[in-house]
Amino acid sequence: METEADLRHPEAMFPIPLHVFSILGMIPGEQKLLGTFTWIDWLVVLAFLVLTTWVGHRKSGEQATIRDFFLGGRKLPWYAVSASIVATEISALTFIGLPSVVFKEGGDFTYLQLGLIGALIARCVVAFIFVPAYYEREIYSPYDYMANRFGDRARTVVTVLFAIGGVLGQAARVYLTALVLQILIGPELAAFELATGVSPLVSSVFAIGIVAVAWTWMGGIAAVVWTDTILFVVFLLGICVVIGTVALRIDGGLVEIASKGYEAGKFRLLDFSTDWSKPYTFWAALFASSFWMAGMYGTDQMMAQRFFCCKNQKEAKKAVLAAYSAMGVTLMVGFVGVALFVWYAQNPLEGEALSLFESKADKIFAIFLVDEIPVGLKGLVMAGVFAAAISSLDSVMAALSQTVLSATWIPLRKREIKRLAAQGIAVDEVKEARTALRYSRWLVLFWAVILCGVAIWMEWVSNHYKSILDLGLAMATFTAGGLLAGFALAFSRLPISGRGYTFSAPLSVLFVFSISWHQPFAQELTMFSSIVILFLWITSGVRRVREEGVTASRFQFQSLLLLAGLVGSMWLSANGTWQDAGETKILAFVWYPLIGSLIAFFWGWGLSDPAQDSMD
Repeated sequence: METEADLRHPEAMFPIPLHVFSILGMIPGEQKLLGTFTWIDWLVVLAFLVLTTWVGHRKSGEQATIRDFFLGGRKLPWYAVSASIVATEISALTFIGLPSVVFKEGGDFTYLQLGLIGALIARCVVAFIFVPAYYEREIYSPYDYMANRFGDRARTVVTVLFAIGGVLGQAARVYLTALVLQILIGPELAAFELATGVSPLVSSVFAIGIVAVAWTWMGGIAAVVWTDTILFVVFLLGICVVIGTVALRIDGGLVEIASKGYEAGKFRLLDFSTDWSKPYTFWAALFASSFWMAGMYGTDQMMAQRFFCCKNQKEAKKAVLAAYSAMGVTLMVGFVGVALFVWYAQNPLEGEALSLFESKADKIFAIFLVDEIPVGLKGLVMAGVFAAAISSLDSVMAALSQTVLSATWIPLRKREIKRLAAQGIAVDEVKEARTALRYSRWLVLFWAVILCGVAIWMEWVSNHYKSILDLGLAMATFTAGGLLAGFALAFSRLPISGRGYTFSAPLSVLFVFSISWHQPFAQELTMFSSIVILFLWITSGVRRVREEGVTASRFQFQSLLLLAGLVGSMWLSANGTWQDAGETKILAFVWYPLIGSLIAFFWGWGLSDPAQDSMD
């Protein structure tokens, strides 16, 4: 990134703002600066934004009700839904993060094990178990299914879990895209900072958020699905441009890339290591990833909302299974990393590019994009990066808006309408629909602000992880197990209430947090959270014994069970690491959903009352 002195030098010679020169690619008396876009590149990006907005508006149709806004009227074709699932699943995290993982010394294709093995098993589970259950009645989210089984409190719990996981996971993706934008349009962002005092990271994050809000407001989930389809195409074009640029500029082309990559071991796919600290192993893919992804595809509203938009159960199954084609795209993205490895082996990094890479290795893709991609095509790849970020962000905003509305406003309005009907007072259904739609759009804006704020915070969190790819994946694992366990309890048809789950779900999140973070602040936070959970349990339990006829012995047993879980989490926070060859290691994040779901399921079962005593 240029210093303030560097930026002011051209302006001292010419009384014209620097960003005008940088947009034109003609900074007087200087070499072309890293991160400079030409007006042609900007025109390509603008054309992409206009085209995508137009298609989304044309295809989304009129949004008269929340059924239109959140379900697309249940008339979207399966192939568009499937493309939207792929675009959301891949995101900027894969597009930018995976090439850097493969590029690094010792990097290879082992990450793909998670998808090739785990995703295949997970999609089959979702298509043949989750989808039929969800299509039994018209619901807006998987969390409505939880409410039907365990009551509104259980739905509130899963809604909170989804909100936490969704915000953390997608904020990491927005942060990654913002890093790329800081390199691509560095001079423009620096000039903007001089004029406004807003840092490049903040302005990049909110630029992404503004576009995502506009597209979501434009047509709800229908606009999201159709814009995602366009974004997916642009995403593929961006991959082809990067690979093609390297292939055309080195002797031997694709054959040489494949040959050199093979010699360096870049195509190693399977890793049968039993090192529990390694996230990308065959065993992690087979056992942990399949479990995790079944929860992600089947219980995460951001993904599940897609197949709720299909015409029927058969179409939804097609959309889920066809989305396995995402692995083909991921393979292409991995090959980008191989191409970058071969290119920089022949053309070593130097100067400012080397400094940027040394500051954060995950910037290698952006560095190549700025330095090597031809004018015009650079704008196309930039559009692909933007597309990858927005396709995830608009998806999670729509999903968060919908789940919060379903858990709060809709139940309240239903009770109010029922009360008015009992008094013989008619309700204007058109007005009700418009009010719900207005609240939905304001919720989208609210979540956009939250997501952008957390994305900025990810600058600090990223220091805890080896790569941006690990960061983005790990953020979603803190709540994934608790979500999946809730649905496992609901599907199991055990004769229990949802009371236990309202305590086992936060215990699950706390347990996973204690495995991942071991610093003094984390230990203090774990202890404080344990005290709060235990206090809430005891106060509610005393009332149950006095007013609901729960036996004292049952309450004592359940209290000891909860205490054991809380003590276990505190112990792990202080002792959950081990030494191997002088290196401190922790359990790989890919195992967190499996562990979290086991904790949430068995404690949820043990802490529950018989179904007839349900508080819900």
